[in-house]
Amino acid sequence: MSCTIEKILTDAKTLLERLREHDAAAESLVDQSAALHRRYQEDASDMKDMSKYKPHILLSQENTQIRDLQQENRELWISLEEHQDALELIMSKYRKQMLQLMVAKKAVDAEPVLKAHQSHSAEIESQIDRICEMGEVMRKAVQVDDDQFCKIQEKLAQLELENKELRELLSISSESLQARKENSMDTASQAIK
Repeated sequence: MSCTIEKILTDAKTLLERLREHDAAAESLVDQSAALHRRYQEDASDMKDMSKYKPHILLSQENTQIRDLQQENRELWISLEEHQDALELIMSKYRKQMLQLMVAKKAVDAEPVLKAHQSHSAEIESQIDRICEMGEVMRKAVQVDDDQFCKIQEKLAQLELENKELRELLSISSESLQARKENSMDTASQAIK
């Protein structure tokens, strides 16, 4: 079976017309359900007015209305399911024809595209490998840099601690030197007296 573009277009137009008919049917169903809803609300208001009557009369009328509504509801569901089935059938035929067209077209030009795709994917894989290698080198460089930074920080902390201790020793020795000078001056001044 040959599949031509004219045939596909003709089938697509036919399918489109059917879709429009089904959409019109769906809109009709929506209008019918809205009318049914309005009628139900009117009946509900009538039922409120009829609450003056005997309960068994009201119940029998309500039961009749409920049965009518259930029957209409069933009919609407059946119509909706038929509409959905028709749409699904149309779409499946359309997909089948498009697939046949694509397969026929791909048979002609699939080989060069496949080769180009394979070579392109091989290039991409090699580039990804290079990027991964560069990332690993960068991770190692960052690790070495972090280790070096930690060593410098440790050395700096050690030097600051030594500096503080040396300042304390210098302060103590200068205080003791000052105290000796004062003692020697006091001793010299007492000797002069």
